[in-house]
Amino acid sequence: MAFSTRLLYKSRQLYVSQAVLRQEVAIPVRFYSKEASPPGLKGDEILKNIFVEVKNKFETALGIFRKEKITIDPDDPAAVSQYANVMKTAREKGGLFSESQRIKYTIETRTQGIPDVRTYLLTLKEIRSKRGLTDELGAEAMMMGALDIVEKEIKKPLMRDDKKSMALLTAEFDKINKKLGIRKEDLPKYEEQLELKIAKAQLEELKKDALEAMETQKKRYGGIQG
Repeated sequence: MAFSTRLLYKSRQLYVSQAVLRQEVAIPVRFYSKEASPPGLKGDEILKNIFVEVKNKFETALGIFRKEKITIDPDDPAAVSQYANVMKTAREKGGLFSESQRIKYTIETRTQGIPDVRTYLLTLKEIRSKRGLTDELGAEAMMMGALDIVEKEIKKPLMRDDKKSMALLTAEFDKINKKLGIRKEDLPKYEEQLELKIAKAQLEELKKDALEAMETQKKRYGGIQG
């Protein structure tokens, strides 16, 4: 029970790679939002329903980890792939967001009402930084550079509702995609690579935790024998 719970806890603390930024450059963000609460419910009833829903989702996902046999070997590609599949199944059965979906939802809520592109991109940078994401490809600098080019051409700040000027920015982003070798049709592959990277990182941490626990038990047992 305790180990299954720990596995689920780890699976919710997903490590995110450059794939998120790749998606942001390649295609418009798909936003994920919760459905509105049914009308007529009082505050306490709404909170209770939310608690029950979260509890049910957690227990469903936990049940997946209880039934699956996990091999804690981050150096074995088969073990990493199998763990990634378990994580995916647990999320799907439990109705949980993946990390990239949570980030997309965060982007939506944080950028609502931002009228200009520069503030929007700076907000994306802040979100990335706070979530510990790395921009290994330098995509942010490239996007800001593209914005500079467009704003220099239109001689004013670029607003998000300026469709004509936004088309110019999209064209510049397409150049960035080409330079980085990013294609829209490859996005599912980036997601799969992200899941495997996440799974490997979590198995590495779980292996470290297991070894530390064994060492602690060994020292404790040795103290009793002495």
